[in-house]
Amino acid sequence: MITAKQIRELLETKPFKPFRICMSDGTHFDITNHDGAFVTKYTVEVGLNLDPDGFAEYVSRCALLHITKLKDLKTISH
Repeated sequence: MITAKQIRELLETKPFKPFRICMSDGTHFDITNHDGAFVTKYTVEVGLNLDPDGFAEYVSRCALLHITKLKDLKTISH
């Protein structure tokens, strides 16, 4: 199981390394900067539809129980 601590550590890594949050329903969220997500005890709030200044239009709440894996974005081929 992915923990809140694991995600917080990824967000605090210096220099920041973009990563992907993969969900149990097959969706995923790319975190491209350390401000792209906010971790709570049981969820990760992911900012979506970022404007040029990095402000999110809205957020998606991801339950930690439904996060299946975390991937380094540099290793993912598109």
